[in-house]
Amino acid sequence: MRELRTPGSVRGVPGNRHSYRDQVFTGETHLQTAPPIDPSSLSRWRQRLGEVGMEDLLGQSIEAAKRASVVKPASIKRVIVDTTVMAKAIAPPTDSALLEKSRVLLVKAARQYGLSLRQNYNRLAPRLVRQVAQYAHARQFKRMRRALRALRSRVGRVQRDIERQLQRVSPEAREWLDELLGRTRRILQQRPKDKNKLYALHAPEVECISKGKARMRYEFGVKVSIVTTLKEGLVVGARSMPGNPYDGHTLHEALEQAAILSDVAPEMVFVDRCYKGVEVDHVKIWRSGQRRGVTRGLKAMIRRRSAIEPTIGHMKSDGKLGRNWLKGALGDALNAVLCGAGHNIRLIINKLRACSSQVPAY
Repeated sequence: MRELRTPGSVRGVPGNRHSYRDQVFTGETHLQTAPPIDPSSLSRWRQRLGEVGMEDLLGQSIEAAKRASVVKPASIKRVIVDTTVMAKAIAPPTDSALLEKSRVLLVKAARQYGLSLRQNYNRLAPRLVRQVAQYAHARQFKRMRRALRALRSRVGRVQRDIERQLQRVSPEAREWLDELLGRTRRILQQRPKDKNKLYALHAPEVECISKGKARMRYEFGVKVSIVTTLKEGLVVGARSMPGNPYDGHTLHEALEQAAILSDVAPEMVFVDRCYKGVEVDHVKIWRSGQRRGVTRGLKAMIRRRSAIEPTIGHMKSDGKLGRNWLKGALGDALNAVLCGAGHNIRLIINKLRACSSQVPAY
């Protein structure tokens, strides 16, 4: 479906781009050149609801799935639990890129608040960033480290120059400037083997998580725990786990959320080997590869534990779990719950579509 442009955007004047599909979805009968609502309205709506309100939305999707016969209440007693990484919308966190971003923001803040800098390095710093990338590509690591040290020293000079003039800044603006200087100081001091590193200036909550994948050794975001039913794959729990905890330590919290949202306490939980050594009261835990006390029926259930993997894949490709654009730790929590609710709604729509196609025509 081809896209329409407003007359203003064609002539270079700021305008909005809309498609036929978007305007039909919002109920418009004629071409409109302005958005139907303010884009920040969705942000304010999410902040008003909060994480508790989003969990209520996920609970309503579970109840709707029960009414549509997508899942039976007895099926919720057998669940699968797994964790994944919800990547944040940040650029690859290289040292040179973080240093250059810090310098650009500091120079912009100095110009905004009328601070005089002895040097801003607007010509030298970008050249050093290019040199670092070129030396790294050519595997000339001594030259790369030398250029990186030069860039770090220049950014430190700009930072100290602004710190000496903080008394000239108004108290209202000093809070934001102190925060920027603090994050710049962290970037200047952190080293490759340090813990609790800063990977993005605008998203300090981002963590470096390794899940043992061959194609992607490290992911930058937050860990998310997903709980689905064993048979139908309905999401009955989705919660962000900041701090990169051990998978087994997230099991109790994930099962508690699933019991609250579905009004049914899980009795059998199927997990992978990353949950080894963890026990939950009144819940029987079965792990992948377990042989002791496993009957033929239980063996089939344990093998079905891997059914949660395509569910997570659909939530990442069809939903927004693959890249989170919401701000802060609250945005991580809201996005995880909304992805679970969206997956349940897709299951309900597919069920209703299948039922409508089986109705005979008279």
